[in-house]
Amino acid sequence: MVATPIGNLEDISYRAVDILKTVDIIAAEDTRHTGKLLNHYKIRNTLVSCHEHNEVAKSHKFIEKLKKGLDIALVSDAGTPCVSDPGYRLVRTAVKEGVDVVPIPGPSAVVAGLSVSGIPTDSFLFSGFPSKKKEKRKKELEKLNSQKATIVFYESPKRIIGFIKDLLSIFGDRQAMLAREITKIHEEYLRGNLSELLAILMNRESVKGECSLFVAGTNELSVKISDYDLDKEILSAIERDDKSTSDTAKYLSKKFNLPKQDLYKRIVRLRPLQDV
Repeated sequence: MVATPIGNLEDISYRAVDILKTVDIIAAEDTRHTGKLLNHYKIRNTLVSCHEHNEVAKSHKFIEKLKKGLDIALVSDAGTPCVSDPGYRLVRTAVKEGVDVVPIPGPSAVVAGLSVSGIPTDSFLFSGFPSKKKEKRKKELEKLNSQKATIVFYESPKRIIGFIKDLLSIFGDRQAMLAREITKIHEEYLRGNLSELLAILMNRESVKGECSLFVAGTNELSVKISDYDLDKEILSAIERDDKSTSDTAKYLSKKFNLPKQDLYKRIVRLRPLQDV
C-alpha cells in the first residue's frame, strides 16, 4: 500500500519511489493520473487499473499473481490507499488468503490538515465524505453531534457550503478549519467558527479544490445544559446586553455550542417575558 502525494509531487518518500520502480505491477485508481507521477520520477513499470468499479473483479486475479511470488504496489490518485479511496476489498481478500500486506507510509490529507488546524489533536474521528442525500446526511451528523473528539470530513467544493449549513444547524457554531488544495499551488486554510467559514465562502463567486473540514468536538456544557438553565442564560443575556436578537443568538451559540437558528427562535419567544 503505497502513499502518494496529495498535490505537490515532491511529497513522496525515497522508499515509495524505490518500491514503485521495483514491484512487478502497480495497481492504480486512475492509470492516467498515476502515469503523471511515474513520468515525473522516470518510473517505467507495468501499470493496471484498480478502482471502485473493478476492484472486486480484479482482486482474485491479483491474489493469484501474489501467490506466485509477484509483488504489487497499490496506489490511489492521492494520499494513502483505502482512506476514502479504493483498496479495502483487495486488502481484505489478501489478508484472508494469507498474503502479506504492508504499508509504505506517506501523505494523508487527514493528518496533514489536522496538524495545522489549531483544533485539539489528542483525539480525532475521520468521518470521510458525508452522504449526498440530505436526510441521510443529517442523521449521520446527529449521531456525531455528541462526539468529543475533533471530527474530520471530506467534501466536494460544490457541496461544501450546504454541508457547513447542515453542520451549523445540528452542531452549533463550533471552532473549525477548512483546508483547500492541501500542498497545491492555491492551498488555503480558513480558521474560525463554522459561521465565519460559511460567510467567507458565500462571499466568493465559487469554491474550488478538494476540501477537508476539521470540526471541534462537542464540549461538556453543550451536552449538559438543561432547557431551564438555557432559558435563564437567554433572559440574563437579554437583560445584560442591548444587543439585537441575532447578535444575542450568535453570542450564545458560541458560548454553548448550540445551533444559532434554534437559539434565535428561543430568544424571540422569551423576549416578551423579559419585558413583563
